[in-house]
Amino acid sequence: MDLEKEKRMNEVLALFYFAYKTFTEEPDLIIQKYGIQRVHHRILFFVSRFPGLSVNELLELLEISKQALHGPMRILIEKNLMFSKEAEHDRRVKRLFLTDEGEKLEKELSNRQREQLSSIFSQFDADYEKSWIQIMEKLSAKRSGYDVWNQKTNKENIPTEII
Repeated sequence: MDLEKEKRMNEVLALFYFAYKTFTEEPDLIIQKYGIQRVHHRILFFVSRFPGLSVNELLELLEISKQALHGPMRILIEKNLMFSKEAEHDRRVKRLFLTDEGEKLEKELSNRQREQLSSIFSQFDADYEKSWIQIMEKLSAKRSGYDVWNQKTNKENIPTEII
């Protein structure tokens, strides 16, 4: 990489860093009040998108170990933001759900971020949003959790008689 390109890429890296700080700042302030962290927000986000998600599916989405998930999940359950239920087909499988309070918190957190993105996208034409999504997809494509996300979201869009 020549020096000029390296300089431009350093600028992109700095912008990415500052944008991420802005994107997470408001939700971080909200979750602080609950005594939880960003990992808890991610758990709430995915369980809200896929109620009844199994613990193993959540592990795959988050790309973390059982040990890394155990503590944050326990805290969310203790704070009455989430609960688990045995699956009917196999009692060893735990299905995860948000409580009403958990749903409310997740919606508040994610709404802040959706509003940020929507406000920015509204300042540009649709081609910019499409390009941004393509860049995010390229960055995400190497993640196994993104594969799980795609499988789950595509499966949900298929009529149940086909599944």
